[in-house]
Amino acid sequence: MSTGIVWGKTGLHLLRVFNHCVVSAFKLPVLLAACACLSVNSAAAATLQAQMLDAAGKPLANAVLTLRGSAGAAHSVSTDVMDQVDRQFMPNVLVVRTGEAVKFPNSDNIRHHVYSFSPAKRFELRLYQGTPSEPVVFDTPGVVVLGCNIHDWMVGYVYITDDPWFAVSDAQGKLSLENLPEGRYEATLWHPQNAKMLPVAGGELELGAKGLSQTFNFDVAASAAVAPEAPVSSFGDAFNKAKRNAAQ
Repeated sequence: MSTGIVWGKTGLHLLRVFNHCVVSAFKLPVLLAACACLSVNSAAAATLQAQMLDAAGKPLANAVLTLRGSAGAAHSVSTDVMDQVDRQFMPNVLVVRTGEAVKFPNSDNIRHHVYSFSPAKRFELRLYQGTPSEPVVFDTPGVVVLGCNIHDWMVGYVYITDDPWFAVSDAQGKLSLENLPEGRYEATLWHPQNAKMLPVAGGELELGAKGLSQTFNFDVAASAAVAPEAPVSSFGDAFNKAKRNAAQ
């Protein structure tokens, strides 16, 4: 009887040791893989600092840079915002990934009537204040010129791209793209004053672990103002330019 009791305690102890070893054996590869993943991600994350210049070598605001690389970025559909402040679209240029939705709140104390006849997205938000309940989904790559049926000088742009990385330059012509995987990228450049409002190739970039600072030159003569005061006919000019581009 006593031998049986001793053997039972010993067996229980051995079973616990065995279970601990089995669990540890399963946990170790997972922990090692997690550590390796964190290490790789940390080492691979790099930053691109870009300076956008116009034809005169001056900082260019509202310039778009998009990147396409061999390793595509995981993308989750999000909702962006194109506001209306002081009778201007804010931001003046908004970049979204194909399939994303955009809300159009009206932060002014007057009503606006937002619309676009651009082939990439035709829509209309009739006279309203506040925020429309349904956002607008931009599901076709291209350029959408925004206007207000009440305030003709209001002009905004939505640039829709399939590229996974993108940014718009600030008033100093600067932009930054962070957490980029190391590797080679193809850059695309766009600005509302581009010839025929078309994007242009920005060349290839090689991004290392230390990141990269790059200057991009645009063949446009545009000021660095974030939201320049527009003449009365500005929406018509922008729309006709986009329409001619789509017809070619």
